[in-house]
Amino acid sequence: MTRDLHIVGFQVGRETYGVPITSLHEIVRVPEITSVPDAPDYMEGVINLRGRIVSVIDLRKRFGEKEIRTNRQNRILVVEHNGRLSGLIVDSATEVLKIPAADVEASPAGFEEGNLNCVSGLGKYGGRLIVLLEMAKLLEFSRSIRGNREKESNGSSLTPEPAKQATAAGKP
Repeated sequence: MTRDLHIVGFQVGRETYGVPITSLHEIVRVPEITSVPDAPDYMEGVINLRGRIVSVIDLRKRFGEKEIRTNRQNRILVVEHNGRLSGLIVDSATEVLKIPAADVEASPAGFEEGNLNCVSGLGKYGGRLIVLLEMAKLLEFSRSIRGNREKESNGSSLTPEPAKQATAAGKP
C-alpha cells in the first residue's frame, strides 16, 4: 500500500509549490501589515491574527520574483514552526492535492548548493511538477539570514570616539 501525500498547492509567479497539509495552520486573505524597521526586504512585517502576532514573509520576494502583483487572489499561508506562527505571502493558494509517494522524487543535489535546501522534493501531478517545500528549513533559513544581518550590524557598527575635552585651565 502506497501512501498519498496531502499537499496544499500555491502559486508564486508561474510555479506551483506545495507544502504538507500538516504544516499549515490556516490560509487567510492579506490584511494590513505593520512594517518592522531594519527587516530584510522579503520580511513584510507583522499582522495581528486573532490576538497573536504573526511575522509575515513575502515568498515572492524571498524566491526572487521580479514582477510582484498585489491582487485579491494573494493569500497568507500561516504555518507553525517551533511553537511560533509565521505567514507566507503567495500569489494564490490553489488546491489541495493528493500525490502518490511513488510520484515524488528527491530534490536534485544542486539545490542544496544554491541555498535551496528548503526544497524537499518534486511531485509529479497531472503532467506538471510541484516543487515541494519543507517549511522548517525555509523558516530557519530566513531566520538565520536575519540573525546574521543583526550580528553583522552589531559587530561592525562604528562607535564614535569620545569627544576630546579642551581644558581651558591655565590657557588664555
